[in-house]
Amino acid sequence: MGFADEKWFVIVNPVAGGGRGLDHFPLISRLLREAGVHAEPVFTEHKFHAVELTVTAVKEGYRHIIVVGGDGTLHEVVNGLFIQQEVTPSEVLLAMIPVGTGNDWARSFGTSNRYQDAVRNIVEGEAFLQDVGQVSYEESQFRQTRYVANVAGVGFDAHVIRQISHQEKRGFTRRWHYTINLLRSYFGYKPTGIKIWVDDKRVFNGLVFSIALGICKYNGGGIQQLPDAVADDGMWDVTLVKPIHIWHVLFRLKYLYNGGIYRIGHVRHARGSKIRIESTPEVSLEADGELLGETPLEFSILPRAIRVVVSKEFAERKEERG
Repeated sequence: MGFADEKWFVIVNPVAGGGRGLDHFPLISRLLREAGVHAEPVFTEHKFHAVELTVTAVKEGYRHIIVVGGDGTLHEVVNGLFIQQEVTPSEVLLAMIPVGTGNDWARSFGTSNRYQDAVRNIVEGEAFLQDVGQVSYEESQFRQTRYVANVAGVGFDAHVIRQISHQEKRGFTRRWHYTINLLRSYFGYKPTGIKIWVDDKRVFNGLVFSIALGICKYNGGGIQQLPDAVADDGMWDVTLVKPIHIWHVLFRLKYLYNGGIYRIGHVRHARGSKIRIESTPEVSLEADGELLGETPLEFSILPRAIRVVVSKEFAERKEERG
């Protein structure tokens, strides 16, 4: 199909990937220009600026947006699409050129970290309607709502994200820092008593180490916490990890990356369109790598709610599977 002839609004996060957004954008801009992509770039200047830029772009008539950033930037753009009132979110086509630390959303759809290939996706790729998650949570004694494009994490996942955000402020942004922090943070985190309901049926009541809820498969820079997730099936995939000894993790580390996580005995899997989580005491929530609030949490699904550019290979595999 391809979308080179369209006019694209380009949201660039200059601090994504430890400054790659800024340093590499001259190259990305040249590749877009050489590919014949009509691009209007704007740089984000503060947190949530991508939300504001998305709302403004749609109001000004743009219906094609390229995100030059990471999962957090995409998270803001998707939330901007649901804040704006001009059109339904799926009328805007999103593409991504990944320059972040993890780039997990892009990985799910076959978007390469090589800029030439990411630009080729825009020129030759296909459009795909993916689900979007919605989560309500507690923050400063108020209920808040946020939209999720990739994966949300509860408990230990959010604890690791908090450690990473502290390190990023100090300039550490390597992709493997997630794995290092995952192992290091283990010793400072205690499992929490949690109740989980899936489609109004209670499926778990006990101590939980971590929970991942996903539209897509990956988080943490390539970890397949949700290997069975399908991005347009109208369901949340849920991976629940019960209290587990560090040696069980170390000896089965390969399962985190090769899709075999459910072969670990302490890991359970569920799937549903509506998830409710309560805990004592409260535990933290992250979504798309962004720290949010705390339990109680309610998750729902907006089926096929945004239109995104995917690789031709992803589209062909999807068609083969029906």
